[in-house]
Amino acid sequence: MTLFRLDTNLTMTFGVMLTVLAALSFLPVLVLADSLEPKPHPTKRLLAQGEHQYSMRCARCHGEKGDGNGPVADFLDPRPRDFTLGMFKFRTTVTGALPTDEDLFRIITRGIPGTEMPGWEGLPEQLRWALLYYIKTFAEDFADPELDPNKFVITLSPKVPSSPASIAKGKVLYEENKCWECHGKELRGDGRTNLKNDWGDQTRVPNLRYGWNYRGGRMPEDIVYSFIAGLNGTAMPSYEDSIKDEDRWHLANYMASITDSEFDQQMILKVEQTDKPLMLDADAAVWRSVESTHILMQGQTMVEPLWINNAVDMLEVKALYNQDDIGFLIEWDDPVQDVAHHKEREVTQFQDQYVKVTGEAEIPREPGVFRDAIALRFPVNSRMDHKMPSFLGRPDNPLHLWIWKSDLVTKQGFAVEEGNSWGLRMPIQVQPDAGHQVRSKASWLDGRWRLVMLRSLTTQDKSDVQFAPDRIIPIAFNAWDGSNGEYGLIMGLTSWHLLYLEAPGTDRFDRMDRMLWFFGVSSARSR
Repeated sequence: MTLFRLDTNLTMTFGVMLTVLAALSFLPVLVLADSLEPKPHPTKRLLAQGEHQYSMRCARCHGEKGDGNGPVADFLDPRPRDFTLGMFKFRTTVTGALPTDEDLFRIITRGIPGTEMPGWEGLPEQLRWALLYYIKTFAEDFADPELDPNKFVITLSPKVPSSPASIAKGKVLYEENKCWECHGKELRGDGRTNLKNDWGDQTRVPNLRYGWNYRGGRMPEDIVYSFIAGLNGTAMPSYEDSIKDEDRWHLANYMASITDSEFDQQMILKVEQTDKPLMLDADAAVWRSVESTHILMQGQTMVEPLWINNAVDMLEVKALYNQDDIGFLIEWDDPVQDVAHHKEREVTQFQDQYVKVTGEAEIPREPGVFRDAIALRFPVNSRMDHKMPSFLGRPDNPLHLWIWKSDLVTKQGFAVEEGNSWGLRMPIQVQPDAGHQVRSKASWLDGRWRLVMLRSLTTQDKSDVQFAPDRIIPIAFNAWDGSNGEYGLIMGLTSWHLLYLEAPGTDRFDRMDRMLWFFGVSSARSR
């Protein structure tokens, strides 16, 4: 079974693709008009077209019978919706009501950000309507005139424009209505960790700091619809009666105001030079003026077991060096502080290429079982050719790994294991304790890890990466969220990025030439 695969080199194309996908995911879902043509009437011919499209595009997830039990359903989180129940999350109708045709058309057109549900904008509108009408045949409720969703459409109160006063009021309402009990104080989803949906599947509260996790749309209008409608089948209730009309707008304005909507996803990670000592304290003054680089992550789909349900979406990385050391400050959101690891709970044999996470789930996805961890990967030799390194290393150019593990006790004097990887057929070889030279300090608060790693620019070990001013070195990251069941190859990863140690007086155009050379691209500037 193949859902999708990535090339093991994960070159710049992947990074650009992620940037585009992230940007598209911020489009609001509920408030956009997606149909440019008149709505057709359901005819036998249209239903037949819809059945054909459903079989081709939808059945592998939602099942031939529309019951959410397609052949790939067990691998997906959230699990595909059971259409036979007539229970849909994202609607402009009151809680418990069916969605309107326009609601369904928007979802089919736009997809659902943060899930495996794609948008089908590329399909002609008539086929999208055909698909919609066929999906409605799975639930008898759609044929009941008493349940006509057009009778239950929500009428929004006059919009309250976003303003500092409205946002401040919304923050107070967030506290007063105890939204933080589930969503956390900073909306990172670090409130309740024991939630389940109506079918008994464990669910994670979404991190609402990121726009792509607003699956019904991130604009205030979209959020207000969700407040009134609730999300059928989930722990998110309707607040139509408990929060006043105007207050819902204030609350939505507050949530929208702290949602990160733009990320400067770059392939270059600049390491700024400083004459100050590098500090392990993430709050030290030396880190404050350093620009963060946002690095998007996705699941590990190169080596079995394949994993598409990574929990860590993005890293924010700062880097500095002085005459002696290089340092990284890495921050990422994680709703649970997992600082224990029970190796006996690791599963080593799987039924398929991918890991099952719903239905007959194969791994424990609960707090306290597996550790949180982060790894940095560097090629030992970064001067081979203009191709990016193999993501697993090669015998002629191994990788040097810095692996921070939250459960490592400082008895050994370190919390970062260093190792080398020579390729798929050779396991990672952990360096002897004496070779562990990376110092680290980590803290977790309100659903966010902050980790500082420091090491001398150069070492005596030929198996280590060596740093120098004005040098370009490929770098990639891995992340494990223990409460999401992640360990070993079940992890999130990034594409290769270029680490550049800035040096005063370096010619900007010469530097760009060398960076483009890494990607096999020639500079067009005149010489």
